[in-house]
Amino acid sequence: MIKASVILAFYKRIDYLKLVLKGFERQTFHDFEIIIADDGSSPMEVYEVEKLSKSFSFPITHLWHEDKGFRKNKILNRAIVSANSDYLIFVDADCVPHSEFVAEHFNYRNSKTCFTGRRVNLSERITGCLTPQRTAEGFLEKNLVMLIEDGIFGKSFDVEKGFYFRCEILRKFFNKKKRGIVGCNFSIHKEDFLKINGFDERYEAPSIGEDSDVEYRLRLCGVEIKSLNNIAVQYHLYHKLQNRPQKNLNLFEEVKSSGEYFTRYGIIR
Repeated sequence: MIKASVILAFYKRIDYLKLVLKGFERQTFHDFEIIIADDGSSPMEVYEVEKLSKSFSFPITHLWHEDKGFRKNKILNRAIVSANSDYLIFVDADCVPHSEFVAEHFNYRNSKTCFTGRRVNLSERITGCLTPQRTAEGFLEKNLVMLIEDGIFGKSFDVEKGFYFRCEILRKFFNKKKRGIVGCNFSIHKEDFLKINGFDERYEAPSIGEDSDVEYRLRLCGVEIKSLNNIAVQYHLYHKLQNRPQKNLNLFEEVKSSGEYFTRYGIIR
């Protein structure tokens, strides 16, 4: 019985994908599928993904299209259509989930509501400590003190977002502040996302198109954004920051000036 569809945005980093899938292997909630939305990996990498897909207890579907530049939103829209459940959880394939990650997103689900968590940004040193075996054993969750030390003396940051709270009082306290969508950590009912016609495929560079644009149009559509800070926790593996081009900002201004929540450049053309 598939109750949630985890849509995993992926491009080339097989080593990181192995760690992320091991993180999903240790989830306390098991009734989910993984859809790998592959934005044009090479034939060798596609072969590795297909081989990996047979190694886990949960069903994995691999969707791929040709590499014609950054077309993440396009492959994400294909994944939405392919999802076998009504609840979608969006994750990037360089973000290892906490063991309660899927459970928290699913248990908080509500109509006309989008839930967004946060992530710890790991340093190159901490990322280098990880292996599939260590990840499967919960290395990151069990070594929070090490992460705190690396946040103070090393190069990890946002380490405080790695604290997982079970206490309802703490959950409410640390989520009083309104927060925007993080593209690598949000969930929503499929029918609510289809109301805005999914992602705008005109965004052909990182940033804004996977989160700010989506958040703006969801709010226009009457969908509330709620924070799962210190609840839906994930650990972002190290990589160099990507450029944030001006053309995305210009396109977002165009979207806002139109005042339309249903993009004409999404799932339905």
